[in-house]
Amino acid sequence: MTNKSSRQTESESMLNARMCNRPIAIVGISALFPDAPNVHQYWDNIINKIDSIIDVPESRWNIEDYYDIDAETPDKTYCKRGGFLPDIDFNPLEFGIPPNILEVTDVTQLLGLLVAKSAMEDAGYGETSAEILDATGVILGVTAGMKLLGSLISRLQYPVWQKVLRRSGISASDTEKIVEKMKKAYVRWEENSFPGLLGNVIAGRIANRLNLGGTNCTVDAACASSLSAMKMAISDLLEYRADMMIAGGVDADNSPLMYMCFSKTPAFTKGENPRPFDEESGGVMIGEGMGMVVLKRLEDAERDGDNIYAIVKGIGTSSDGKFKSIYAPRSGGQAKALRKAYADANIDRLSIGMLEAHGTGTAAGDAAEFDGLKEVFTENIPENSGYPDFQHIALGSIKSQIGHTKAAAGIAGLIKTTLALHHKILPPTINIERPSKKLGIEKTPFYLNTEPRPWITNGVPRRAGVSAFGFGGTNFHFVLEEFQATPSGPFRMHKTSETVFISAPTPKELDAACNNLLAELETVGAEERHLKLIESSRENSIPKKHARLGFVTDSLANTVELLGQAISTLESKTDKSEWNVKGIAFRQQAMETKGKVVALFSGQGSQYMNMGKELFFNFPSMAEPYGALDKLFTEKNEKSADSPKPLSALVFPIAVFDEEKLEAQQAQLQRTEIAQPAIGGISAGLFRIMRNAGLEIDFSAGHSFGELTALWAADVISEEDYYKLAYARGQAMAVPDDPNFDAGSMLAVMGKVDKLEGDITDFPDVVMANLNSKKQVVLAGPTDAILKAHDALKAKKYTVVKLPVSAAFHTPLVGHAQKPFAKAIRAVKFNKPQIPVYSNATAKAYPDSAKTIQKQLESHILNSVKFRDEIENIHRDGGRIFIEFGPKNVLTKLVDNILADKEYTAVALNENPKKDSDSLLREAVVRLCVVGLPLQKFDPYALPAPHATAKKSGMSVSLSGTNYISDATRQDYENALNDGFLVSNGAPSASGSGAVPASVSASMTPALSTSDVPVVTKSERNESPAPKIKTEPEKQGLAINSTMSKQQPSSQQSFAPTQVLETLERSLSGFYQHQNETLQVHRQYLDQQSEYSRTVFQLMQKQIELAAQGSQIPPEVDKQMQMFHAHQGETLRVHEHYLNQQSEQTQSALSITQQQLGNSGQMSAVVPTSIPAVQISTPLSAVPAPVPSVPAPIVSETVPSVPAPIVSASVQSAPVPVPSIPVPVVTSPQEAAVSEPKVAPVAKSTVSAENITKVTLAVVSEKTGYPAEMLELGMDMES
Repeated sequence: MTNKSSRQTESESMLNARMCNRPIAIVGISALFPDAPNVHQYWDNIINKIDSIIDVPESRWNIEDYYDIDAETPDKTYCKRGGFLPDIDFNPLEFGIPPNILEVTDVTQLLGLLVAKSAMEDAGYGETSAEILDATGVILGVTAGMKLLGSLISRLQYPVWQKVLRRSGISASDTEKIVEKMKKAYVRWEENSFPGLLGNVIAGRIANRLNLGGTNCTVDAACASSLSAMKMAISDLLEYRADMMIAGGVDADNSPLMYMCFSKTPAFTKGENPRPFDEESGGVMIGEGMGMVVLKRLEDAERDGDNIYAIVKGIGTSSDGKFKSIYAPRSGGQAKALRKAYADANIDRLSIGMLEAHGTGTAAGDAAEFDGLKEVFTENIPENSGYPDFQHIALGSIKSQIGHTKAAAGIAGLIKTTLALHHKILPPTINIERPSKKLGIEKTPFYLNTEPRPWITNGVPRRAGVSAFGFGGTNFHFVLEEFQATPSGPFRMHKTSETVFISAPTPKELDAACNNLLAELETVGAEERHLKLIESSRENSIPKKHARLGFVTDSLANTVELLGQAISTLESKTDKSEWNVKGIAFRQQAMETKGKVVALFSGQGSQYMNMGKELFFNFPSMAEPYGALDKLFTEKNEKSADSPKPLSALVFPIAVFDEEKLEAQQAQLQRTEIAQPAIGGISAGLFRIMRNAGLEIDFSAGHSFGELTALWAADVISEEDYYKLAYARGQAMAVPDDPNFDAGSMLAVMGKVDKLEGDITDFPDVVMANLNSKKQVVLAGPTDAILKAHDALKAKKYTVVKLPVSAAFHTPLVGHAQKPFAKAIRAVKFNKPQIPVYSNATAKAYPDSAKTIQKQLESHILNSVKFRDEIENIHRDGGRIFIEFGPKNVLTKLVDNILADKEYTAVALNENPKKDSDSLLREAVVRLCVVGLPLQKFDPYALPAPHATAKKSGMSVSLSGTNYISDATRQDYENALNDGFLVSNGAPSASGSGAVPASVSASMTPALSTSDVPVVTKSERNESPAPKIKTEPEKQGLAINSTMSKQQPSSQQSFAPTQVLETLERSLSGFYQHQNETLQVHRQYLDQQSEYSRTVFQLMQKQIELAAQGSQIPPEVDKQMQMFHAHQGETLRVHEHYLNQQSEQTQSALSITQQQLGNSGQMSAVVPTSIPAVQISTPLSAVPAPVPSVPAPIVSETVPSVPAPIVSASVQSAPVPVPSIPVPVVTSPQEAAVSEPKVAPVAKSTVSAENITKVTLAVVSEKTGYPAEMLELGMDMES
């Protein structure tokens, strides 16, 4: 008994631990993927089927360096395509990052900051309390080392370079110069290099800069890294270790190394694109990407009123265990993760409608994954499970569009799936021409979704699965569920076309306004002006008496084009009060609309596959009618062999890959039981959109089936009953199963139909079922009779078209349908109409009696449709604005014919089945607004477009998937490559001949940097230059006989004494000129140090005065003084080193002189006459040690960057008299700090807070690379 109770308790505990009882909400999303700088663009690219796979751009690496079509070529990749991040503006000031560490900070750390901040802002926590941030953590998926590591490691390969060069006959000095050039191709090592290369610091830097107090770390599960990070983050939430978590993955590594890894596995496709699950799939393509989500416990998110995109319901994880190889996928291991996930979610796996697969595009990987899916989704399904056994789960992979983003692969798929649930859209997978035959996909619940399709449900929550599997057999599967069935406010991320309205008191003023606007849209700042135009068009009403025009645009360029057309038409049609030209609608003033609006509803025959598809993406009210009809279809037909599918699956069918199956889908939609409710659904959806926008109708009418919709629009029947009757009418009028039963056919006849009645007297069984217009009548009757009538009327010059319908409607041939439909009508409650509803049978308005309407409707399907008379009567009763609700424009054309000689406006909301249905609706709304109906706010569902990060002048840098390199560093490398240096003609001679030693000749060849005499340049300092901050160009150093290495004689030759003297004279002249300029700059430096010293002592004096007055010294000032003292200590140390080097260089130069004179047989007393005297006005040794002062300007900004001649250690100095140059005596920083400075007192009036701030900011500017004018004392900045 105890054991049973214990097991029961344990079982209940395990059930309670499931995520289904503790779901997690996704409340914020941020994405940075190929062609997508933000999550809005990412989703827009997905549903618009954008292929972001391109050739490797030059900014990453040179294709010619690494590419070879032969996969067997060593050290080459056979792939040259992939997905690459776009350029992103990054402002280091925004995150308090010193610009001079950007080069030694991996780009993933920098872009990770942007993505994390964007995710928090999207979640509504961009600015929030410290308490919330303290309970927030960040866990990210990151694989292997960062790209910066490669550069830093490469820089350390110089011993290999040296050995190869020396063994290749290159002299030691030339080798050193070559190595220094090569080093300039790589990032330098300094104190920020170590944290800059670490993957875990991606999360650490986010926590640091966003002030997060929760867990921060990174995890590596190869291609499943980001989902493993989400799993760990969710654990922190479920264990109440955090209240909010940022989770996701980052990967910007499409380096040659990564291409080599995938080439030698080999895993790359040899084609142009990845093709997951396709018959021709041949391998993967890699991509760069970053994605993050903000997670909270669902109960907390609901309590806090957060925007919830979707819910995480279950997680499954597993390992493959022992298998073939470490990277071979195992379907059984993957299936284990899926089973765990659906058990965790406590849902039936067949209830999902979408599965985002790992789907890399490799034949073996896709096959193994699909085997795992089949194992899980086809096993142990009971016969009466309640879930369909047909293909109903959309299978796809984001990798078809952006490539395999490695560590970010899982989050890329999860964000796609989350947004699919949020938008109620099944997203496409591209590059699929035919499913792989090996999958046998037709016999599973899965299908490959190649087009975006509405995701309609019959009341069951939309659910989806997401998989990510990594090398090493690590498997993750997530189960997601929608949070809200119908969005209640702005929700849409993807772009749509926009409506534009322009108005003015008169047509002439309207023309001028259009010209002015066109000029504004063709200047700088046009994009912002364009956005304001769209916003004002949406918000502002048009005065009734104003001239107005409108159009639909999808871009600034499109607007400019349409404006030009509008101006041209305005100026050419000045005599017209109304016109519609190329999508532009114009009226001189609004029509009086009250009491004149007529709603017309379509009948059978206008249906087509995917009708209104784009409207379902953008307007939630479109999906609700189909959801209700789907429920009826699944409830009524679950035992039917003919129609087991929901209605939406027939209107928006799955992708098929041959013409025969496509024709079968089209034929199915022609069936009466499908077509009528399908038309009813789209008609109701369109009416709901317009009614929500504020449309008020004054008359209602429909054609055939459309009359049922017209009664609903007038509130005669409820919406629920309308769907029931639409379904019942279609079922009743369906063709009986009896193959010998002839339900008849219908024939449209166009021409002079006034004589038609006499022309069909030979066909007594044929009747005029629809009297549609002055030029069209539809005949109906037995099929044989219709065929004969077709030929006879064609011979009489009528235009005849056989209609694609399944029966002769509105004739006795559908008598079999009248009784069941009448029964359905009697089961529904009818109400008094709120507006006049016109009857097809009488061409007049229905009476007010609900019972009378109900009775008349029972015989409706047997009576002829008198549509022409109906429209004429409505017009006579005051109807002027006719709006067609339904697919195509069949009724609008009929109205145009019927009322051709009268005043009216007829507009179809879905005019052309070949065009985008959303754009068609917007064009119709423009026409109606121009007529005078106030419908500008008909679309309240668009989210505001994300604004680009504001650029800070001179500080923003452009980042992408490659690490940041400043312009100065690039130029430094180019200068090194182009400095004219060439290696010596031969190796050093071992003989003791009179040749100049190689070491000496080499030392006279200019170099950009050496190991013997360090040159302080921007690229060699610890502080790199601030990006994009212009400074004076660095002066090019003096060339000390730069051609000497080219002109050296062979070892068998000897120099004449005069040649040596000439050479020596030129060399020493250049050297002493360089030394003189250096001393001049040094003197300027000492003067500046003195000036800064005075300023600092003013600061100190001010502090003493404040202290004496009892005032508190600001902590910022004290902190900056400490920084100043530390800086001075370093300045003195470097200065001492500089003075020692100057002395050594002078001694070395004189030694060279002695050696050369000795070798040439000249007396040491011979001195070149052109050597300038080095004049030193004050002995350097007399200069007092500098007192602590404000940092001086960096010397390398002005000092020539060419080093002094390099002196080889092999040169032996002969005893030659050397002029004595005083060596400066440098007091140590400690001594300088305690000595009493002799500075004259300064007037108090010269010290101010402004001076204090100026000096402080100067110190910070020098240390960080920020321009002083961009700094403020209160900034939060890395130290």
